[in-house]
Amino acid sequence: METTIKLREEYIKLGQAIKAAGCVDSGVEAKLVIQNELVLVNGKIETQRGKKLVAGDLVEFDGNIIKIEA
Repeated sequence: METTIKLREEYIKLGQAIKAAGCVDSGVEAKLVIQNELVLVNGKIETQRGKKLVAGDLVEFDGNIIKIEA
């Protein structure tokens, strides 16, 4: 599944993005999947829930792709 998130501000945090895309049901679940190294940002494993995503970033998790757009 591919989802696009349009930024309302300068950035969105990784945990918020995967929750907003419907990939997880809660912030706690987002924290766990990120800590367990299951989330890629621009092709690299990301373990920081607060990682700031900006336009052009690509997030991958559990077969889902999330594009960040301005």
